[in-house]
Amino acid sequence: MVQVDGWKSSEIGTFQFTEAFVERYLDVALIIVSIALIASVILQSKGAGLGGLSGGDSGGFFTARRGVEKTLFRLTIVLSVIFVLLAIATVMVSG
Repeated sequence: MVQVDGWKSSEIGTFQFTEAFVERYLDVALIIVSIALIASVILQSKGAGLGGLSGGDSGGFFTARRGVEKTLFRLTIVLSVIFVLLAIATVMVSG
């Protein structure tokens, strides 16, 4: 560890990363991924209007996901995994 202007940093090759630098970009990435995750969950809502957003379903039945729905479903899974990994990384860096 090297102390530079009151910040702890680690030297990796010729690059020098401060903890504040890494923590800031992890926070920004976490915010971006969380907004994308919220949008993907809202877009999956099958109900018409605001009723579908609040959980009020029109009594529909299960149908197979195809095309865009399947892609959106997989994107939501990927975004949720990235969100969890970023949250763990943020805790490890800050903690």
